[in-house]
Amino acid sequence: MATPSPGSVSDQGADNLAQSVVSAERTLETEIAGLSAVRAALKNGLSGPFQRTFELISKSTGRVIVTGIGKSGHIGTKIAASLASTGTPSFFVHASEASHGDLGMIGNGDVVLALSWSGETQELASIVTYTRRFKVPLVAITSREDSALGRASDIVLKLPSVAEACPHGLAPTTSALIQLAIGDALAVALLEGRGFTAQDFRVFHPGGRLGASLKSARDIMHSGDRLPLVSASTSMSEGIVLMTQRGFGVLGVTDELNQLIGIITDGDLRRHVSANLLEKSAGDIMTASPKTVAPDTLSATILELVNSLSITSVFVIEDGRPVGIVHLHDLLRIGAA
Repeated sequence: MATPSPGSVSDQGADNLAQSVVSAERTLETEIAGLSAVRAALKNGLSGPFQRTFELISKSTGRVIVTGIGKSGHIGTKIAASLASTGTPSFFVHASEASHGDLGMIGNGDVVLALSWSGETQELASIVTYTRRFKVPLVAITSREDSALGRASDIVLKLPSVAEACPHGLAPTTSALIQLAIGDALAVALLEGRGFTAQDFRVFHPGGRLGASLKSARDIMHSGDRLPLVSASTSMSEGIVLMTQRGFGVLGVTDELNQLIGIITDGDLRRHVSANLLEKSAGDIMTASPKTVAPDTLSATILELVNSLSITSVFVIEDGRPVGIVHLHDLLRIGAA
């Protein structure tokens, strides 16, 4: 039997790699088309049920109970997590576990959000029956309004029929994506409707890099005697000593009202190197109108500022007066950078 030459194996490998990219592009195009179909549906029939769902959850006194099974269950878990982290109390109840005691997790004032692409998922029967018996509002996310789930629900978020990215049309791909998308749309609409702020978001995300990026300048700044501040008339012989002692690589220059009017950096010192540098005043060599931040500025925004300006420190200003300073090392320390 002939052995393939190394060249033919290499050619086959290259062909496979090229085909993988073609496949990836086809998958993305198919899923983009699915998302476009949902957007179109919101302008033609889906907007009414979406608005009613928004109002129902906004007025509820309980939680959103998300349920599903299979791929819809996995998507439901993500939707519940997104709702909970953006100010809408929510958790996921597995459809199969509901009939084994987990129905007790559903209480008065709750809203059940059930996911099933076909709407005929047998495992949902117990939770659907429970909601009907105890008059718990039921919202379905499904592609079939006339399905068993659709007929039993108070509101149906009917998603458009879309082509699966799977070439056999079997693996839930596009259908799972658009279920997730409508869940995200609902979570964000509720977030905006509640006026949920970045500081509120921080309460639910205290850890990790996200939690660090949600800390404000007030949380991490140095203040009081740590501030490297001089008046405009201060000689640079004194200013350089203070600049070295404080260790931030900058000096803030203030006027008689303690308003920040300028800043002196290492770069300013290099630009003004001369025999009489130490005899000059801070006002002589400062850079006027420096970039500053407010006490409630998020650390993520501060990081973007110092990176874009290639600086290492920024003063925190309140009513024109310096109340703190944040160094790049502070951002590194909390894990924001």
